[in-house]
Amino acid sequence: MKAPEIIETERLSLRRLVMADAQAVFDMNAHPDVVRHMTRTPSTEMADTVGFLERCQRVWDEGDAFTWAITLEGGVVGTIEARNSRHGVELGYLLDRSVWGNGYMLEAGHAVTEWAMGDPTVFRVWAFTNVGNTASQKVLEGLGMTREGRLHRWVPQPNVAPIPADAYIYALWR
Repeated sequence: MKAPEIIETERLSLRRLVMADAQAVFDMNAHPDVVRHMTRTPSTEMADTVGFLERCQRVWDEGDAFTWAITLEGGVVGTIEARNSRHGVELGYLLDRSVWGNGYMLEAGHAVTEWAMGDPTVFRVWAFTNVGNTASQKVLEGLGMTREGRLHRWVPQPNVAPIPADAYIYALWR
């Protein structure tokens, strides 16, 4: 699977995430509200962000996952990743708190989902989200995904509780 380095939408430009995005990515990941439902705690060390960006470059080049910076008027406001997963693609995403509520993640998600479903080897696009993350559930439902079920004690969420949380799994398939 090969991914486009740039995807344009009506209001956004998605482009391959690069090392020059380190400060913006660090700032987003340092905000407790942004990472509340993530599997990691807020960023405190730039070295962790640099490691993440190095991983993004490596897995892109290997064709295993593709991470785009979501940009608005040139500034990075989020990230979205498509990870190869058997005969499908798993989505993961993050959006800066300053732009929540504007439909940007739904717009970026539509663009990436359309790209993924355009590949004849992809039969499903899926994602999971914590049962308490209603904003993410709305995004996935807005992408036309169906809630397939509940995964009990599926995802560690160190910002919410010391035990793994339940998650909903959503998918779109052909």
